[in-house]
Amino acid sequence: MQDFYVYILKCCDDSYYVGHTDDIEKRIAEHELNTYDCYTSTRLPVKVMYIQTFATRGEALDSERQLKKWSRKKKEALIEENWSKLSLFAKKKFD
Repeated sequence: MQDFYVYILKCCDDSYYVGHTDDIEKRIAEHELNTYDCYTSTRLPVKVMYIQTFATRGEALDSERQLKKWSRKKKEALIEENWSKLSLFAKKKFD
């Protein structure tokens, strides 16, 4: 069975990059080696902050799209696995 992944990288300019892939080791290496001209190309080096596994590409893509909309603080709460903070930041959006 093929796994799919969503990942968050922290760039050297302190920004976050969110992506998805079906080969996490290869994709991280591509970022580190600057294989493709993308967001991280001018923000190297990068550090892997978060990886989540999904059963389907659609689930991974949906998660990537959702995470890209999140605030920095909400992404950091996820990275820290601080569920109370994550819940608080989710509620603030609706207040």
